[in-house]
Order: sequence, then structure tokens, then C-alpha cells
Amino acid sequence: MAMKKFLEILRIDFDNAGVSTGTKWIDNNNTTPLESFSPVDGNLIAKCGTASHADFNKVVTTAIAAQREWRNWPAPRRGEVVRQIGDALRTKKQALGELVSYEMGKSLQEGLGEVQEMIDICDFAVGLSRQLHGLTMHSERPAHRMYEQWHPLGVVGIISAFNFPVAVWSWNAMLAWVCGNACIWKPSEKTPLCSVACQAIAAEVFAANQVPEGISGLVNGGREVGEWLAADSRIALISATGSTRMGKAVATAVAARLGKSLLELGGNNAIIISENADVDLALPACVFGACGTAGQRCTTTRRLIIHESIYKAFTDKLVKAYGQLKIGDPLDKTNHVGPLIDKDAVANYLSAAEAVVAQGGKMLIAAEVLDGPGYESGCYVQPCIAEATNDMAIVQHETFAPILYVMPYKTIDEAIALQNGVPQGLSSSMMTLNLREAEAFLSVNGSDCGIANINIGTSGAEIGGAFGGEKETGGGRESGSDAWKNYMRRQTNTINYSRDLPLAQGIEFNL
Repeated sequence: MAMKKFLEILRIDFDNAGVSTGTKWIDNNNTTPLESFSPVDGNLIAKCGTASHADFNKVVTTAIAAQREWRNWPAPRRGEVVRQIGDALRTKKQALGELVSYEMGKSLQEGLGEVQEMIDICDFAVGLSRQLHGLTMHSERPAHRMYEQWHPLGVVGIISAFNFPVAVWSWNAMLAWVCGNACIWKPSEKTPLCSVACQAIAAEVFAANQVPEGISGLVNGGREVGEWLAADSRIALISATGSTRMGKAVATAVAARLGKSLLELGGNNAIIISENADVDLALPACVFGACGTAGQRCTTTRRLIIHESIYKAFTDKLVKAYGQLKIGDPLDKTNHVGPLIDKDAVANYLSAAEAVVAQGGKMLIAAEVLDGPGYESGCYVQPCIAEATNDMAIVQHETFAPILYVMPYKTIDEAIALQNGVPQGLSSSMMTLNLREAEAFLSVNGSDCGIANINIGTSGAEIGGAFGGEKETGGGRESGSDAWKNYMRRQTNTINYSRDLPLAQGIEFNL
């Protein structure tokens, strides 16, 4: 089995891992282990440990002590540690990418691409470590200097989802580390082995650089571990990626203690296909957007809003393109689509397809669970297409599966209104060669999403730009641009270098 090959390269004893303060694994014989089954073939890959509440407290207290030392390391020195983590990921890219593909089910190319995202964010963070800049402002008082600076927050909690089991952690951790914070990671219980692998890779770098034990905590476990993180006032920021339902629970718990939260939640992303679109460009963008990662991306294309003049011709091409998809073992590079994460996801897929028809929609490609040789796990499905209207309850809901809704429009204003007419606001795209349409889509009256693209799909964001969305997507921003400010606290400083004490706003106070 190919699994043995990348286990040998990663050199991990999963059974004795799962909870860590950084370079040290915590003995978790008193907790129920997590069993990780591959959706590729249904086989048990391995078991790993989970955190008891006592383990959790040990990780938190170790992180607090470590951060007090780490914050005094010069930022470029912290960046050097992250640079070495990037290099370690380069050497383990193939093995880690295979593990991601096997444990999560995404295609090998996407698994390798996810590890490349980790490498890219390391590079970004290294440069950032020399640019944690503030501003200077002119004071209204003579002989005064006013400026702002940024300090580390303390301990950052990271709750990640199964669909990107390694990249999202890195988006947060690499930036948080160069900003001087400690991190505690609660990964998805559906992909625990990926987190153990990342911790093991980083731990070698930490040990070589004598990084304080506790800078990188790992707490595998179920929902309760996420609840401990969200409720703990010792943790300054909770960055949570997942469903809108989960995000609302996290936001409520963190707000109750006046903590900070960074939320990356659901998406219900649309591509508008104008009559002025380059169809040859639009078609592969739509197919990958809808079927990449078997529809299990927050940026998955879930709706196509197509101009009525090309609606029939484009949907015909789309159906034909879906007929060319190869569905199967994601470790086989010739396959386009792998399995859903588990049988619960398959049940949600079937339920959504039934709801489309019940609410008046029409299936252009029917929902189907695949069986036979190669499909023994029961997690492989046929990506489906349905004619629907935007106001259907099922269309307003994000189903994490390869279900694509298509609908026609008459005018650009109608198309933008349809695009915006859902509770979520993550990613959006328009396919057009018309400059006025493109600018209208990107204007203040256009897309209400955090990401708006022209002539590319809704998925595949680069780490250089801030990633995140509005409305029920949560409003958070991760990765590039100035997202680093999420992991720091702003401080305004005023220095009086005169012999007088002038007061602001011209107030006089004479003794």
C-alpha cells in the first residue's frame, strides 16, 4: 500500500501522538483515541490520541510561559524559524501531500497544492517578520511625538476544518509566530493524522533552534476541545474555520469573555456567465470550481448565473464536460474527483439532491452514489447539476458536496442581485470580456463578497491577498495583505519632549 511509503518518510508513530506542547507528545492513555478512516478505500489508517481537559490545561499553561520568552525574540529571528519550517515542508511535500490526499480524499495534485500553500505562507511570513510596521502621526501639541506600534496578542487558538487539513493552520500559525504569539491547534477530528504530521515536521525545527516549548500546541479531540478553546479567557484570539453554525457558537462563546475571534465560515459562491464571456475560458473554471475537492471547499462554485442568450448552449457544454470527469482514487493522478469525506457527507449530498426536486428544480445530471470496484468506501459520488431558482431554500443553504445549481438572467443588475441574494458572502466571479460589466461587478454596487474575480473561478485564492468574506462567512481575513494585524494588538504612543505640559484640545488646567 502506498500509505506505507509516506509513513516511512514522515516517520511518525501516530498511536503515541495526538496531543503536544511542541516537541513533546503528551501520554494520552487515559483518553479515547481518534480513529482515522480513509474515504479513499474505507480502511483504518491509524489511531491517535486525544486531549483530556487536564492535557488541554497543560498545553495552555505551557504556551503562556513560552510566549513570554518568544515575544522577546527579535521578529526576524522568529522569521528564521519559520523559514526553516518552510524548507522542512519542501523536503516532505510529496509525503505530506499524499497523506492529505489519502486521509481527506482530495486529488493528489490538490493535496500537493495544499502543502505548497504552506510553503508559500512561510515565505510570506519570513518577509513579514521584517515589516511589522506602525505609523507616525503629527501631534496637535508642540514638542510631542505620536506614533503607533504593534505587540503580540499572546496565545492564539486555531480551529481548522477537514477540507484543508494543513494549509489553514499554516495561514494562521506562520503569521502568528512571526508576530510573537504562541499557537494552539485544534484540527478537525476527521483528519487528525495530518495535524500530527505537521506537528512532527515543525517540532524538528523547533528543537534545532531551541524554541521555547509551548509555542506550537496541538490538541486533537472532538467538539468539546473546540469549546474549551473558545471559552478560555487565557487565549487572546480564536481563529475558527468551518460551518456557519459552528462559527456562530464560537463567536458567542468568545464574545461572552470579550475575546477576539477571526471567522472563516460558509460560502455559497456564484459565477456569472455573461453573453460576453469567453466560453472556452469559462467552462473549465466552472467545472473545477464546482468539482475540485469533490465540492468540499468553502470557495466551491455552487451557483452558475448564466445569461439567457447562452444559457442552453452553455449548460449543454457543461453537461458534456461533466461526462468527461474521472472519479476514483485521488492518489491516481489521472482522476479528477475523489471521494467525499465520509458517509454523513454522502447522506447530505443525497438529501440536497432530493430537496432540489421537491422544491421544483430539475436535475440535468442526477445525484448518484458510485459502487463497484474502486468505490468500496461508499464515499464516491457523481457530481450533479440542477436547474434551480435562487430563492429555493436548498439553494440558499451551503451543501458541502459537488452539487451545482444553474439559473438564467436577463440583465447585469439582475445577475448581481442573484449573486448577492444569499446569506453567505465569501467568493464570487464574473466571466466577461466587457469592461463595463466587469467594473460594475467590482464596484460598490457589485458583488458583496470578500473575494470578487473576473475571468477566473471562485476557488484557488493566492496567499498574497487577504482571504475571507462577509455576511454569514464571518468577516474575517487570513493569509496575505495586512491580515497579520489580527494577531497583534495596536498601541498608540505619545512622547512629550518639552518642558511644558500642554493638554489636548487646548484645555487649560492651572495649579
